[in-house]
Amino acid sequence: MKSYQLTDWLPTTKKEVELRGWDALDVILFSGDAYVDHPSFGAAVIGRILEAEGLRVAIVPQPNWRDDLRDFKKLGAPRLFFGVSAGCMDSMVNKYTANKRLRSDDAYTPDARPDMRPEYPSIVYTQILKKLFPEVPVVLGGIEASMRRLTHYDYWQDRVRPSILVDSGADLLIYGMGEKPIVELVHRMQEAPKGTPLQALNIPQTAWLTKDEAEATTSCNDLKEENQSTDCKPIILYSHEECLADKKKQAANFRHIEEESNKLHAQRIVQRVGSQTVVVNPPYPPLTEAELDHSFDLPYTRLPHPKYKGKRIPAYDMIKFSVNIHRGCFGGCAFCTISAHQGKFIMSRSKESILREVKAIMELPDFKGYLSDLGGPSANMYRMKGNDATLCSRCKRPSCIHPKVCPNLNTDHRPLLDIYHAVDALPGIKRSFIGSGVRYDLLLHRSADEAINQSTREYTRELISRHVSGRLKVAPEHTSDEVLQMMRKPSFTLFEEFKRLFDRINREEGLRQQLIPYFISSHPGCHAEDMAELAVITRRLDFHLEQVQDFTPTPMTVSTETWYTGYHPYTLKPVFSAKRPQEKLAQHQFFFWYKPEERQKIINELRRMGRQELIDQLFYNPSRGYKNHK
Repeated sequence: MKSYQLTDWLPTTKKEVELRGWDALDVILFSGDAYVDHPSFGAAVIGRILEAEGLRVAIVPQPNWRDDLRDFKKLGAPRLFFGVSAGCMDSMVNKYTANKRLRSDDAYTPDARPDMRPEYPSIVYTQILKKLFPEVPVVLGGIEASMRRLTHYDYWQDRVRPSILVDSGADLLIYGMGEKPIVELVHRMQEAPKGTPLQALNIPQTAWLTKDEAEATTSCNDLKEENQSTDCKPIILYSHEECLADKKKQAANFRHIEEESNKLHAQRIVQRVGSQTVVVNPPYPPLTEAELDHSFDLPYTRLPHPKYKGKRIPAYDMIKFSVNIHRGCFGGCAFCTISAHQGKFIMSRSKESILREVKAIMELPDFKGYLSDLGGPSANMYRMKGNDATLCSRCKRPSCIHPKVCPNLNTDHRPLLDIYHAVDALPGIKRSFIGSGVRYDLLLHRSADEAINQSTREYTRELISRHVSGRLKVAPEHTSDEVLQMMRKPSFTLFEEFKRLFDRINREEGLRQQLIPYFISSHPGCHAEDMAELAVITRRLDFHLEQVQDFTPTPMTVSTETWYTGYHPYTLKPVFSAKRPQEKLAQHQFFFWYKPEERQKIINELRRMGRQELIDQLFYNPSRGYKNHK
């Protein structure tokens, strides 16, 4: 077991800065999360990336915003900028349930305390810093800022809000995974004359505000990044004010935002808000293997900061024995923010980097030989990409597998099997499990290449027989083809086919494992009758559902824009969404048809619909008659 000193973590206090022999700092990061020095925690990643560039970096985790603001003052002003992130989750998703009830815990806080961050820390922290240190630039990053970079619907306030740059007063926003833009930012700041505005640096994958509308539409000529569209003419969205007045314009805007997030050669996006213009530069190309390895191979302790000794951080407990082997997801699910933040193109680590991280985990004091996950946003997309890159360079589809698997997609599972075998061969590894969700539509896809099909069959059997810790998570999300089409998910018949395959392999291997499906209620396009039919189908399959949720509209997803505007962004046709609490409850209750306390309410709802046949299918037993209802 490796022993660490306090100086092995990035400093969080003035005393820790002095222990390093520093008399000043270049960058100070403020985070809504506790400081865990691990590659799954964004503040740690950005801090280590900047440290590797030779900068003196400190982190202030979960500063107190309600007292005399001493946490914001204690380290003084940095030489370059303050960095601000709300944390690994959008703060409102973190603090509130889908029913807008305050959560009783916070997984990213010591001992799960729920009161250690404000609502919208990106805004609160930035406004405080701007008041205390008006001359120091503030750079926003993280999921909260990334998903709110343009006009967006805020479910918790039930209103359309402008870019978070407007409300926060930040000088620059980095969206997506921030390693490349943050390094480029510090390089250009050090080269530019002192006092140069950050927006003048014109860095890819950043957003800013300007009052010079002409500058917003012309300065993209200076961008030289290889992923920039050959057509430098920017996409001009409907203004914030137009979106406030017309929901259909807000829906139309989102199609451009999503398509540019999923292109290799994107265009700049601009949007007027009041007397200013939001400028969003196109993103960097996906990280290369070497660049991704560099991010994961930095000298993380992989432990919470010693200041939390004796306290439990639930989010850390969940991932401390897991390894993220790739970034990105080409699933394109309509309700998911991953593609808008990480992108749809898969960025994979080398086998050597993965093995180095596994060996580091093996040195942790309480490691017992079991890895909880070798995965990613979707477990089985490692190294998958288009066979012909030129086709991918012209593509703007949000999903590579919906409505069907792209014929250009290489779905070879052999590289992933090689990772599993290499990890399992390490002395000291007893078993490696796959805790990330698996795309079963990829496992059932039949390629034109029989060798790839064979690899898929081998992967499926090995996954089920050796890498499931009793329960395998999959996400059919619904049973209705119409709702699934809206979600960009495959037909439920594929799930049923996979369940048969899962059960057969379990029988052949002498195993008794469970398939755990995830479902969503109240998604746009879903009616109460769709949920009633879901209940009947899952009853027939003998599922008593556990992993279920009511749809939560989060910023910058096609589902959220559809839910709020009433129009699908790609067709601009009207779509029904359950919005009133009683409508949402009427849908959600069907998940729990098997609970006695829900039975009569469900029967009453089905009678209201005139669906006696569904009552019969749910509650009638030929040998016993009806179960406890009138």
